[in-house]
Amino acid sequence: MDTPVTSPTILMVPGLRDHVAEHWQTLLEAKLPNARSVPPLELDKLSRAARVSALDEALAAIDGPVILVAHSAGVMITAHWARAHQRPIHGALLVTPADLESPMPQGYPATDVLRDNGWLPIPRERLPFPSILASSENDPLCNAQRATELAKSWGSLIVDLGKVGHLNPAAGYGPWPQAEALIESLR
Repeated sequence: MDTPVTSPTILMVPGLRDHVAEHWQTLLEAKLPNARSVPPLELDKLSRAARVSALDEALAAIDGPVILVAHSAGVMITAHWARAHQRPIHGALLVTPADLESPMPQGYPATDVLRDNGWLPIPRERLPFPSILASSENDPLCNAQRATELAKSWGSLIVDLGKVGHLNPAAGYGPWPQAEALIESLR
């Protein structure tokens, strides 16, 4: 008797702003029957350790294969988590990472604040699972060259999304249908 193949759970890993109502991750989670999200933090919102712990706790609650779908600082949470944990991951879609080592635009945490909260340096080890890094040509939080360097370090396939800004509501994105095709390619 064949064992049924379990469809991977899609786990959204949001960035520092957590869950935004009109964000593509929030909309995609509501659309996909097998999707869930790392819960928002109530305390220690800037703590890298707390974010990595929240991701690990969310993963511990899932039986079977998982595809991570990370955006912005969620990409960095994923990279930090992979450095310290040994759970098999089916794959990861890493979307418009935030380059936390470079000065961020006004309204975002300063580099020294990020360093003090454990975010720096950005892990450069090869990820122990297949990954796609989807980058933007005009992302104010990570230039295309830097995204390419991170993708190479992590062993990620890079996908150029064109000029999509930071691929968030501020850049004009709510639904992002291409996410489903990229997730499907990781299955």
